[in-house]
Order: sequence, then C-alpha cells, then structure tokens
Amino acid sequence: MKPVKVGICGLGTVGGGTFNVLKRNAEEITRRAGRAIEVVQVATRALNPNCDTSDTLITDDVFTVVTNPEIDVVVELIGGYTIAKDLVLQAIENGKHVITANKALIAVHGNEIFAKAREKGVCVGFEAAVAGGIPVIKAIREGLAANRINWLAGIINGTGNFILSEMREKGRAFEDVLKEAQALGYAEADPTFDVEGIDAAHKLTILASIAFGIPLQFDKAYTEGITQLTTTDVNYAEKLGYRIKHLGVARRTEKGIELRVHPTLIPADRLIANVNGVMNAVMVNGDAIGDTLYYGAGAGMEPTASAVIADIIDVARVMEAEPEARVPYLAFQTDALSSLPILPITDCESAYYLRIQASDNPGVLAKVASIMSERGINIESIIQQEADEQEGKVPMILVTHRVTESRINDAIVALEALDSITGNVVRIRVEQLTN
Repeated sequence: MKPVKVGICGLGTVGGGTFNVLKRNAEEITRRAGRAIEVVQVATRALNPNCDTSDTLITDDVFTVVTNPEIDVVVELIGGYTIAKDLVLQAIENGKHVITANKALIAVHGNEIFAKAREKGVCVGFEAAVAGGIPVIKAIREGLAANRINWLAGIINGTGNFILSEMREKGRAFEDVLKEAQALGYAEADPTFDVEGIDAAHKLTILASIAFGIPLQFDKAYTEGITQLTTTDVNYAEKLGYRIKHLGVARRTEKGIELRVHPTLIPADRLIANVNGVMNAVMVNGDAIGDTLYYGAGAGMEPTASAVIADIIDVARVMEAEPEARVPYLAFQTDALSSLPILPITDCESAYYLRIQASDNPGVLAKVASIMSERGINIESIIQQEADEQEGKVPMILVTHRVTESRINDAIVALEALDSITGNVVRIRVEQLTN
C-alpha cells in the first residue's frame, strides 16, 4: 500500500512530540497501520530545536498544508478557536482527514466540524483532546459499546489536581501552589481555564457526548473553580474520610443529563481519590461492566503525541473504507443521537459538605437541624469543633445525604439569615461514585 502522507500544523510541545515519535517508532507504526506514515510537511512559526526537520518541507503558513495535494491527513496542533477552526474546516473541504488535540475546538464547534466531515466522507480523530495519552475516548466509544453508560467522573485537568494535591499533602495555600504550578509550566500565565474548570468542562462535554450519544453542548456545562478552596476545608475533608478533587461529573438521569465540573469530596478509599499531582483519571460506570478506571498522564509532549498518532494509525487503517463502516465520531449513529436535555445545576442531585461559623450559644445546632429537616434534607454526619476563644465562634461541619441543588440552596439562604451564623456557608458537593 502507498504511504499515508501527513502534514503537521504546529511544532510546539505536542507537535514536536508527534513528529519525533512518528520518526522514532516508524517501523513499529508501519507494522500496526499496514502502511508507512510519512510527515511530508510541517507548518510552524519557529523550528523546534528538539526536532530534526532537515528532510521535511517547512512552512510558516498553516493553510499551505491544507491545500497541499500530496497530504492525506492534516494534524492540527495549534490550539484555540479561530484559526484552528478555519484550518480544520478548510482541510475537510479539501477532502483531507483531520486529527486534532484541540478540546476547546471540538467541545464548542465539534457538531459543525463533524457535519462537514460526514458531508465530505473524511475522518476526524480527537483522542488527544481528552486526558492526554489515556485512550479514554476509544475505551468509551468502542471498548464499552455494549454498555448503557450510567455515569462518568474524571480528574481531567492536571494543573488543578497538582494544586489540590499540594494543598492536602503540604498544607499550602492555593495562591502559593498556583505560583509554583506556573513556574513549573503546569499552569499558564493566565490560569483561568485550568483553575475555573473551563478546560475540564471542554473535556467533560466531549466525554458525555460519547457516553450518552448526545450532541456536544459545552454552553450548558456547569463550571465551578477551585480558587475559593482553603486548607481548612481540605483538612476537614480528611477528618471525615474524604479527599477534595476538582471533578468533572456526567450522569444520566430520568430527567436528563447532569454535566458539571466543581470541587468534590470523594471517599479517600476510592482509587480516583488517590490520583495525585498532574496525573489524570476517568471512572466510567456501565450497566454490564460496572466501574472502570482509566489512569495516566493527562498532558505532556509524548503522552499526548501517543494519542495523536493512535488516531493517525486508525485513519490509515480505514481511510479507504466506506464512511458508513467507520466508527461514528460521537459513538452513536448521527440519526440516533438522543435529545435528552442537559439539566441546570439546580436540578442536579448530590450530597453536600457544609461548613458553618456559628455563635457559641445553646440551641444553634437545633436551629440548623430544623432548617435542614424542614426542607427534607437528611444529615449524614456532623463535626462540631471547639469554640474560638477570641471570636467565640464554633466551626460546624455537616455532610448531607443526596438532595437536589435547589433545596440545598434554599437551606443555605435560611442558614445565613440566622443571627447566630456568621459569614457565608461554605458548600462543596460530595460524590460517593457508586451506583
């Protein structure tokens, strides 16, 4: 068979890793793909000193790659929404298969991109868009195809996980760890996407679409960041037998799909609660298989390159097959996608950790319990600490049973209205990650 000719757009961290692994493992990749895979052109603003591109055509214009008639597969690794979208759509229009690691592009514009790809009969691979080198998209889309997926939950942003791990293990403040994460290159100068949950929501949107067979709906994902978390709550969680993780949760319910990213208490004995540092992990629960866990490097040069190249190999294997014989982009056939709605966060159900600063007066606990009881909220456990001698305030920690968010919101308003309660009630969701 004739070689598959590839054009890479972007020669930064992931692009450089993809270029190098393709060259280093060329023989092994050829044996797997059944044909050689050759990088014939690279578009980059600056050469990567870690890549030997001496025998490769180089350009600084990414659009010359998508118009190159020799290229079969365009690999988009420049990131962002704008140029990347134009690049991908033009490549598809020109009949080229596309591989991307761009989670934002797929989460926001994936429906349009996939529709165009179906029209032109080309493949779009995006395994590297979620959890770096962990083949979780392939696992859900193909390996778990026999299952009705009930829920999935993931630590899918390494920056946030690094920060929370350091806060728990070393008692460090959020801002202090964030500065280190930026110095180490784990966080950008503007860390908003990481610490506010936007990056994780992009990835969760993609996973949920594949798990439940629904269109991509990033604009309906609920996101809550970790910037307000304190070591106080991290330590209380430990006392209660939990770890706090920045978790993405997607769950199928009778009313619709929960799609949410937020800090979450997870029982400390769950495997996913012990995923630390910059590592990623995704739990998936299916009706036939039960719980499964996918763990590994969620970012980095060669881990992400591994996923990019896996997609290139997949394309090499099926590029001459009829489009109907290929695996659907979102796992389900296009005309079989579900219209289940994405639920607003107020309709989602969870257990809750509440931290209250109460006056050291008799009857406060009874008032708190009454407010919860009136709203049908059952309390699983309470920790009442010693009063602060200077301020006369008692930290009170409650963990509730599962309840809808709207009811816990109503309870918090009532709690904060009590004269005996000072400041805002701290609320963190709790997930047992069981059926």
